[in-house]
Amino acid sequence: QVQLVESGGGLVQPGGSLRLSCAASGSIVAIAVMGWYRQAPGKQRELVASITIGGGTTYDDSVRGRFTISRDNAKNTVSLQMNTLKPEDTAVYYCHVNGFQTVRLRTEQFASWGQGTQVTVSS
Repeated sequence: QVQLVESGGGLVQPGGSLRLSCAASGSIVAIAVMGWYRQAPGKQRELVASITIGGGTTYDDSVRGRFTISRDNAKNTVSLQMNTLKPEDTAVYYCHVNGFQTVRLRTEQFASWGQGTQVTVSS
C-alpha cells in the first residue's frame, strides 16, 4: 500500500508563508495526480490544488495567485508553497495521490490520503 508522509504545517501570522511537503512511498509505478485538500472545522473537505504527472495544475479560486503546487516525479513528492496566508486558510491540510502500484506482480490503481497537517493562521 502506498503511504504518504506530510510535513510543514504550523502557526503563522496573517500575511506569512508556509510550505507543506508530502512524500509517497511503496511499490509505486506512477503517480498520475498529486493534490492538497483542506478541511476547516464544521466544513467539508475541499480541493486546494492539484498537479498532474505532466505538470498541469488546478487551483481553487480562493488560493490562486497565493499558493503554488509543485512535484518531483523522481522522488514522488509534492509541495504546496503558501504565501500571503489569511485566517480563512486555517484548516487541516491533506495530501492525496492517485496512480498505479505493483501488488503481487500486478499493476493496480491506488489512491491514498496523508494523515493531515494543521495550518493555523492567526495573530
